Amino acid sequence: MSEEKLYAVKNDKGEWMSLDGTQTEIWYSNNPTLFKDKSYAEAQSMGRKAHVVELVEPKKVVLTKEQAEIVDFANGYYLPARYISNNSSDEDEELLMNAYVNGYTVAKEKKYLVYKELGGKQKNKQVAQAYRSTLFPDTIIWLIMEHKIMSTTASDQFTEAEIEHYGLQDCEKEEVTDDAD
Repeated sequence: MSEEKLYAVKNDKGEWMSLDGTQTEIWYSNNPTLFKDKSYAEAQSMGRKAHVVELVEPKKVVLTKEQAEIVDFANGYYLPARYISNNSSDEDEELLMNAYVNGYTVAKEKKYLVYKELGGKQKNKQVAQAYRSTLFPDTIIWLIMEHKIMSTTASDQFTEAEIEHYGLQDCEKEEVTDDAD
């Protein structure tokens, strides 16, 4: 995906060129005419003691789900900066303010396969892999196999919070990587 760039013309006084409908130049401190074509912007700047400025879109920051909830609530709050400041740690405050101003995306939560290696000879070792029961909500079932199976079904993938919820902290876990993204 290619990014579309925008350009503007700025004079030596720090003012932006703003063209009216008759292409007459007017200089403003905060109202530039934007150009998609750099060469057209350069042509407009010639002979005017001005230069072309490439406008850069700020990058969206990556937040956790909890951080995103703070920014979302701040959007409807009458003093958003105060809400963010009052509801975030000192380390997160600047990050959340940047997210409020520039936008954000929510980080995908890591998912894990959970399993236990069972006894037996080294060659015939078996694995018990945890799955969420589809028939009995909030129940874990164990499937015994010759080796762990890496799959893309939600029933065998657990977040850290789910591992704690189901009491699986003493089990081995392996991060599931999503190579499709």
